[in-house]
Amino acid sequence: MTAPVCAVILAAGGSRRLGRPKQLLPYAGTTLLGATLENVRRLGFDQIILTLGTAADEVIAHHDLADLTVVRNQVPEAGCSSSIRQAIRYVPADADGVVLLLGDQPGVAGSTVRSLLSAARAAPLAAIRYRDGLGHPFWLGREVFPMLDQLHGDKGVWKLIDAAGAQLVTVDVDDETPLDVDTEDDYRRLLARSPEADAARSR
Repeated sequence: MTAPVCAVILAAGGSRRLGRPKQLLPYAGTTLLGATLENVRRLGFDQIILTLGTAADEVIAHHDLADLTVVRNQVPEAGCSSSIRQAIRYVPADADGVVLLLGDQPGVAGSTVRSLLSAARAAPLAAIRYRDGLGHPFWLGREVFPMLDQLHGDKGVWKLIDAAGAQLVTVDVDDETPLDVDTEDDYRRLLARSPEADAARSR
């Protein structure tokens, strides 16, 4: 039997720099998080785990999450590492690992995720190498789960990636790192590259 393929989407951030829940920002006919969820659902994962935090009630009220495993991070101020630690507890025991994605990065292409899975499922760690450097999505193999449980802060998983050395598998993608949203300027740049903006420019 083929092991289940799982995704973890991090969406528990408090949007401190933005000043409003970025998960609910209008984007591509839905919300920023909604667009990410639509993209991830198309990939056919056996399980999608979504971590929510500060704005959990609002996010749940605005989205249909019935097909997802929703994990509420009670301490989102502790950073992404706390969300990852909680999420991996819901990964099936027979899964090889998880694809880690950001809920505020809807521009990640399906082909990028498929390339990551094709190259990395036998590896402990993998990342995408864009033209401007390493970026999400990451592959976190089951053998590193005990290490994930020891991470702290927003950059904990990056420290694991940086320290992996020769164990890190990289998948080259001939594109810039897709935008993620932390500030109003980030949001404006994302909107300028949205499907609606592209359609308007082509008219």
